[in-house]
Amino acid sequence: MATVLHQEIVAKGYSGHYQRVKMAIAPLRRGLPIDTPRERPPSPRQIARWITTAPSRRGLHATETLQRLFGHCPELDRTHYLVRQFAAMLDDRDATPLPDWLDRLTATGFPALASLANAIREDQPAVVQGITTPFNSGVNEGRITDLKLQKRIMAGRAGVQLLRQRVVLMAHLRRRYP
Repeated sequence: MATVLHQEIVAKGYSGHYQRVKMAIAPLRRGLPIDTPRERPPSPRQIARWITTAPSRRGLHATETLQRLFGHCPELDRTHYLVRQFAAMLDDRDATPLPDWLDRLTATGFPALASLANAIREDQPAVVQGITTPFNSGVNEGRITDLKLQKRIMAGRAGVQLLRQRVVLMAHLRRRYP
């Protein structure tokens, strides 16, 4: 069916690929109406980005899609709630709720979240410092990222001298254009 349809529309000037026609009529083969718009499900990475973004900064589409997902998956809703609680600690620079939050994380019954809670507990003083102080290592992390990028770009084709020269140039440009 798709082959015949593709041949007919090519004769009328269609320059698209056969695969496109085949995908377009696939719902008909399954007995679905063709005019019903279908939304592509969001990727796990996209959902994670929506969850970690403050609700006030999310777009309408992301907010609506998240609400639908929360209706289908209460575990995701609980995870979102916990993430927002941690974000509130960071925004307020207040680590007092951290021990209770870690207990709630462990109590969810999700192995990944319980493992995260255990890892945070192992280094809790550093996490408290990270939450409560305004200092961070963002500048250093940016420099390290630049260095790794230069190494990847050069892919071992040049020596230390050229790498050093490119890193110094990168640092100079960063100072001029923050």
